[in-house]
Amino acid sequence: MILDEITWILASTPFIARGGFHPEDGDGVLGVVDGGEVATVIMIGNAGGALWEAFAAAVPEPAGRDPLDDWTKTVLAPVAARFGAHPVYPSDGPPYMPFQRWAMRAEPVSPSPLGVLIHSEYGLWHAYRAAFLFPEKLALRPLAAAASPCESCTARPCLSTCPVGAFSEAGYEVPACAAHVHAPEGQRCRDSGCLARAACPVGPDWRYPAATGAFHLAAFARNHVG
Repeated sequence: MILDEITWILASTPFIARGGFHPEDGDGVLGVVDGGEVATVIMIGNAGGALWEAFAAAVPEPAGRDPLDDWTKTVLAPVAARFGAHPVYPSDGPPYMPFQRWAMRAEPVSPSPLGVLIHSEYGLWHAYRAAFLFPEKLALRPLAAAASPCESCTARPCLSTCPVGAFSEAGYEVPACAAHVHAPEGQRCRDSGCLARAACPVGPDWRYPAATGAFHLAAFARNHVG
């Protein structure tokens, strides 16, 4: 099974193969590859702090608009080429790739109240970094059914921890979050990342290092002037 082969190749990197699916109408795959059909999509991502450790070691002084995305492409493009796949990344676009939709087709993850997909083991401490698109219909394991951890979480600390209440059942108030991140009171968020995300009780062993959160909050601050 090619998914196992990709898993084996990625073992020497901080990336992991995260399942795949055969696209159907409505999956947003049609037209992604100019002039080519896509019959199989395999998702590539990460979980825990291994990605940040590898990135920090390889790129000690990040520069450019998206240094993590740039480095990701240098690592994953040769792997995709080895298997004859066309790689796409979340930052590709516009139009941007519907990675969350694809992820839910590939493995049992669900939307959380924060909008980030939650995994039963990794919690919120994971991401999808690329998708390998294949013209052939490859053999894949059936998608396992799994209940969202959020369904049994009655306390929902993710919705009560944000200092400015940016998260609620109604959605995410980006302006409130951005204003706080830019304000002196937002120092704690800037130093370690989103406090609401850190409040989730699922997958504590996979929590990102504080430097990872600070890196992503800095990128958020650059793109959202409070």
